[in-house]
Amino acid sequence: MANFSIEKYNGLFDAVLKLKTVEDCQKFFEDVCTIKELEDVSQRLEVAKLLSEGKNYQEVAKATGASTATISRVSKCLNYGEGGYKLVIDGKGESK
Repeated sequence: MANFSIEKYNGLFDAVLKLKTVEDCQKFFEDVCTIKELEDVSQRLEVAKLLSEGKNYQEVAKATGASTATISRVSKCLNYGEGGYKLVIDGKGESK
């Protein structure tokens, strides 16, 4: 992805930052995402939480139903990514 630029998604990020409640989030994401997309993102977040708790791949797969490819990708992001999962898991709200 040589020409990837995360900034092109700033409109989406700005929209999410306007959401104040869980109910607001539910309404927005139900309109914007498919059920499958919501399930996938929710699953990845759960995988990240379990990996952060020290669970191994087998335990995470059993608990979430995630594939080893998904678990591996989330693990890579936890260890080498931008810190996004840690922001929401730790609740600190600031980047690394």
